[in-house]
Amino acid sequence: MTAADGPAADKTAAGWEGILDPGERILWQGRPDDRIELRGPIMVPVLVGAFFAVFALIWIAAVLAGGEPLAALFGLLHFAVGAGLMVGAPLWQRHRLRHTWYTLTDRRAFIATDFRPEGRKLNSWPITPDMRLTLIEGPPDTLNFLTVTRRVKNRNRRVTVGFERIADGRAVMALMRGVQRAMAGTGAGAGPGTGEGNRA
Repeated sequence: MTAADGPAADKTAAGWEGILDPGERILWQGRPDDRIELRGPIMVPVLVGAFFAVFALIWIAAVLAGGEPLAALFGLLHFAVGAGLMVGAPLWQRHRLRHTWYTLTDRRAFIATDFRPEGRKLNSWPITPDMRLTLIEGPPDTLNFLTVTRRVKNRNRRVTVGFERIADGRAVMALMRGVQRAMAGTGAGAGPGTGEGNRA
């Protein structure tokens, strides 16, 4: 198991100068599996898109049978929207995962992203003793460690934060639990339990 895709205790990575605190050590680095998989939350836009596309095809067939070819253009618009959701949602998920990187240190969890329209971002969350870890076993696995509130289209939305679609969820969870135990033993790790990650 290499440092790029699994636990690597006491590893110091080049390029982290000015980001890690003095004495902070990288324990693990990884990336999500970016293969398209039609299950879970991604199925919501896919099913909605399928409904629009099928409805549009039925509409087009009906109006063409009635001798109104111009009215079929209305159905083509809906079909395009539906097909866009069906195909676009999985492709966007793959693009997002392909441009995401994870890092776990003995103090914080980092998620780095680099995709449009947001551009490069590096968020970090302090690991606290009371942080609740939830492992969704796959493969691939997903290790969630926080729920944050984000403002989306004039309303607040609860969003789960974690290391999504990783190959070694149990090992990473054991590392995070070890950090939590160390934090509890030293009385350190006081930090926000929820909220947006700190921009490193």
